[in-house]
Amino acid sequence: MIPIAEFRVPYTRFLDAHGHLASPPPDFQPHDLLPVYRAMALTRAFDAKAVALQRTGQLRTYPSSLGQEAVTVGLASVMRAEDVLLPTYRETGAMLWRGVRMQELLLYWSGDERGSDFAGPREDFPIAVPIASQCGHAVGVGFAFQYRRQPRVAVVTLGDGATSKGDFYEAMNTAGAWRLPVVFVVTNNQWAISLPARKQTAAATFAQKAIAAGIPGEQCDGNDILAVRDCIGRALERARVGDGPSLIECVTYRLSDHTTADDARRYRAQDEVSAAWALEPLARLRHFLVDQKLWSKQDEETLLADNQAAVSAAAADYLATPPQALSTLFDYLYAELPADLAAQRQQLLTERGQA
Repeated sequence: MIPIAEFRVPYTRFLDAHGHLASPPPDFQPHDLLPVYRAMALTRAFDAKAVALQRTGQLRTYPSSLGQEAVTVGLASVMRAEDVLLPTYRETGAMLWRGVRMQELLLYWSGDERGSDFAGPREDFPIAVPIASQCGHAVGVGFAFQYRRQPRVAVVTLGDGATSKGDFYEAMNTAGAWRLPVVFVVTNNQWAISLPARKQTAAATFAQKAIAAGIPGEQCDGNDILAVRDCIGRALERARVGDGPSLIECVTYRLSDHTTADDARRYRAQDEVSAAWALEPLARLRHFLVDQKLWSKQDEETLLADNQAAVSAAAADYLATPPQALSTLFDYLYAELPADLAAQRQQLLTERGQA
């Protein structure tokens, strides 16, 4: 028997669990991580506020990104403004970095479609709740960039569970065959709701699923912001110069419930969660910055106070936003509303004295 092909999956980590730097990535400047750390801390503060709003009946079901801040902020921090993000529902940090306002995210999670009308990144896609559907959209975006000869990249994010969907495989295969400028970022947070990764696939990694599509697949420590930025940054540059798509698997852990409608205590051992807390990304990066004399206790206290003020102001703005008129249920379905729906819309306005 003669082997005709061999494959490998590289793994990247720079910062260990204690924030110690074994070897720096190329062109690394420690002070570049200060805005990244601030963004990760803001993401966590917003997350806590959103959960509190939901628990008090002021927000609908919300998916926490607790523990995944290095992935979401890391990927966004190496994208260019002209690239396009196609997020799933746990990319809060990436969306905030790219200019989506906290008020808009709160509107979205309250069921108000105005939350998807971003004031900032106008070409970024809205949050995708259907699993893996955004992968096909990313292929379309990547094809448009290639067709127009634009040095832009579509970055699509998905969870480990989404890699079991046909949408993911079909999108990755098409992107590989057409050498499209697409980067697939798989956030392996160990759990697809209540299903652990070991029961989702027999593959040793999610990164190796790229092999069947003929594209590079890498795995990195998703709690190490340096590793995330390095791997995704290199994938972006490959795509930008015409070398095609990549798959980056970021290994992290979902420290929260799947959403506020879930209770992870029913299927996860507390010892496992406690062990994951010891690896979480904010403390790791903070320890590194402190060791580098770039961060102090006073800096941390000021940041926490500033973040609390910012999220409180955003929540107040959201809560003061008048609700949409019920007639908007009909306003964004068709370019020209069919007669039966137009009649229903008119009936609603009449009943409410708004005709």
